[in-house]
Amino acid sequence: MQNNESTNVSRLPAACLSGRQGQAGITLHGLRGFITFEGIEGSGKSTQLKLLSDYLKAKGLKVLTTEEPGGTKIGLKIREILLAPENSMNPLTELLLYNTSRAQHVREVIYPALMQGAVVICDRFFDSTVAYQGHGRGMDMAVIKTLNEIAAPDLKPFVTFLLDMDVEEGLRRNVEARKRDRLELETVEFHKRVQEGYFKIAKEEPERVRIIDASGSTEEVHKRIIEALESAWL
Repeated sequence: MQNNESTNVSRLPAACLSGRQGQAGITLHGLRGFITFEGIEGSGKSTQLKLLSDYLKAKGLKVLTTEEPGGTKIGLKIREILLAPENSMNPLTELLLYNTSRAQHVREVIYPALMQGAVVICDRFFDSTVAYQGHGRGMDMAVIKTLNEIAAPDLKPFVTFLLDMDVEEGLRRNVEARKRDRLELETVEFHKRVQEGYFKIAKEEPERVRIIDASGSTEEVHKRIIEALESAWL
């Protein structure tokens, strides 16, 4: 998708809005076409994201799947830096890099896709920053909120699926899959703080953040997600 630095969010199709057309100053907060997946390492986000994408495409919808950090050429280079196990990194550097990737991602990929009427499904978004850098690293939440708003102005997912998985089980899955990036090498205690952060977000925004039991078969988890999506879109 072509880079569009001058994206005019007011041109987004009315069909993508969640019934707020009658209110003054419509923003992207009501977009029904922006879906995100969140969860600890090994919770199965990538698998379930693909299944949901296939499901929606089969229903005739235009779907774009993407991820953070990443989603663009610049974002992928930042992803390599962020996740390389050999890169020891200051928490502030980490926070700024995530939001640098997000700023490019939102303007180059997400806004244009939504304007074209696509459903955008993203593997991680700003909730990850709150959970990992805020709760995991203990960074200032006010700073995190400000940076998130600068990187993704007026953009919030319509629904977020938080896959709930036991921390140690999730890490074990990744070891078995030979996935060990810099964050996955953090302590179990770090990942438990991240999970608690996610639960706090879900408690604060229960309508947007739907907790999905990630135990059981892939098909069972997919069914739970479809049921939650249908409930959210009613």
